[in-house]
Amino acid sequence: MFLQFLVADNREEKKMGFIFLVVVLVFFQGFLISPISCLLNSDGLSLLALKASISTDPYHTLKSWLESDETPCKWYGITCNIQNRVTQVYLPNKGFNGYIPSELGALTSLQNLSLSTNNFTNIIPPRLFNATSLVSLDLSHNSFSGTINPNDIKTLTLLSHLDLSSNLLNGSLPDSLTLLPQISGTLNLSYNRFSGEVPSSYGEFPVTVSLDLRHNNLSGKIPQVGSLLNQGPTAFSGNPNLCGFPLSIQCPEAAGEDPRVPLNPNQNPNPNFSSTGSNISGKSRGISATVPIISAISVLLGVFSISVWLLRKKCVKVEGKMGKEKCDKGEEEEEDEEGQKGKFVVIDEGFSLELEDLLRASAYVVGKSRSGIVYKVVAGRLSGVTGVVVAVRRLSEGGGFWRFKEFISEVEMIGKIKHPNVVRLRAYYFASDEKLLVSDFISNGSLYSALHGGPSSSLPPLSWSARLKIIQGSARGLAYIHECSPRKYVHGNIKSSKILLDEDLHPYISGFGLTRLISSTNKTADLNAEKNNLAQKVVVSGFGSKSLSSPTSVYLAPEAQVSSSKMSQKCDVYSFGVAVLETLTGRLPDVGPENDEKGLESFVRRAFQEERPLSEIIDPALIHEVYAKKQVLAAFHIALSCTELDPEIRPRMRSVSESLDRIGSPH
Repeated sequence: MFLQFLVADNREEKKMGFIFLVVVLVFFQGFLISPISCLLNSDGLSLLALKASISTDPYHTLKSWLESDETPCKWYGITCNIQNRVTQVYLPNKGFNGYIPSELGALTSLQNLSLSTNNFTNIIPPRLFNATSLVSLDLSHNSFSGTINPNDIKTLTLLSHLDLSSNLLNGSLPDSLTLLPQISGTLNLSYNRFSGEVPSSYGEFPVTVSLDLRHNNLSGKIPQVGSLLNQGPTAFSGNPNLCGFPLSIQCPEAAGEDPRVPLNPNQNPNPNFSSTGSNISGKSRGISATVPIISAISVLLGVFSISVWLLRKKCVKVEGKMGKEKCDKGEEEEEDEEGQKGKFVVIDEGFSLELEDLLRASAYVVGKSRSGIVYKVVAGRLSGVTGVVVAVRRLSEGGGFWRFKEFISEVEMIGKIKHPNVVRLRAYYFASDEKLLVSDFISNGSLYSALHGGPSSSLPPLSWSARLKIIQGSARGLAYIHECSPRKYVHGNIKSSKILLDEDLHPYISGFGLTRLISSTNKTADLNAEKNNLAQKVVVSGFGSKSLSSPTSVYLAPEAQVSSSKMSQKCDVYSFGVAVLETLTGRLPDVGPENDEKGLESFVRRAFQEERPLSEIIDPALIHEVYAKKQVLAAFHIALSCTELDPEIRPRMRSVSESLDRIGSPH
């Protein structure tokens, strides 16, 4: 009928026909266009609510967030699994102004949420804690206000990393945080307005938790219980009304007490430990616990104090049928006897410290893992002059499979590795139930901390020049480990947390040899396990044995994730490739863990196959370094060659190192 209007001679009739046509088009638009916009899945709609709540987007970060898409998986800052469910929202330092909408709590597969260093305001919506798959939550450096409801946050049963620092949060510290079973990493509530006392339940946190309560309005006495005794003064500083150890402020009712007195009144303090970590000037990198080694070991682990090392018995008492004492003096027994007494051995001739120096030293806990606890030890302080600073790793307790002679052989092999990009082993201590490794202390934390933040690093975002320097040096160190001996050594645990940085961002490979030492000492003491352990020593060259009890790592090569497999140098190459991708993208290595079970490697490889813009792949901190684009692409291609599924296709570390060196230093 409207065609009649279009051909009509009357101008008024033509006008009516045009209006009718517009009405018809609008009517059909409701059927044709609306269904297209409804194709966006529920996670995408939740993210559009976040976009709508942001009033300022100065870098146009969210321009790719279009409601016409079927999924948000190609949107900037978003990572999905194979079911197209959002697993990561990574939007730090984007200059956003706005608030967090409650709809984000509907992202039920969300594992990592980072909105740090923006200007989000208002309260943290309680419904956000409905995202119960969260493993890491970073809302630091914003302007969030209000309180944290303990009943809300305790629903995040998978949470291991929580950073709410540098906001305007107030009220009491939520004591329900100790009910989160997976908390094991960062717990940073610093630079807020929390008030009241430190909950004594915080002493129940695992020793792996890095607690930071600085610069709040906390008051009262710091509870002298559990893992709170493992924290240094930097964990509590900036709270003027807080008192008690490890702060230098004594509580009024305890002015005459010595906070170093053991909790057990029947236990006499060891007079050899006269100095405490709080006497050391400056801050330690990492977990800033400042307690004597003896206190940390006795309180945290409930084992004999270090002073027992000097009082080993001269023979092993074995209760037999006749209750007699065996003190055979054969060669093997004499070696075991020496190990029972305890032996401190200096590997480096230029290292002048003795065991007594370490026992009297002050110690800061700077790292904890399945391999044990690492201390920063300041030893040899004389007449106010700062002495030698070393790292002391106390190997975790195990079945004690290593005999004295075998342990010496393994550790001295580690000590022979001398390279500018490998942490230097200086000395070791062996006893039947205590084993220590003394090495150089690298002062600026790890590459992981430099990339992802946390209490162990206060570094600004790494420039491209710094990142290239780090991966080049790390490649040289790993290549040296692979080629320095005919035994073809294998590191076995390469990852960004094993690449340490000094004040000049010079990289050092750490942890070489630990995989073998720990995999041997942590086995159960039954005959079958011992046979398997000995067989593994024969089959695997160098330090390449793999701990089958360790959890599957996102850095592990596919062939290394098979239980019967052996670690190889090509496995190290794969792990190094993942660490390089992590350095280039700034993303956590487990991004998209359900993405073909390959994590970051799969994400980057797919992005290149889809020819996505480089700006969607690299760390946003590198976007402005346009001049480095060709170099960044070259590094990506090297990393992808390292992470090929077929180990035969992967290059050797020497080739990787040479390829990285050819990239050259940026202008």
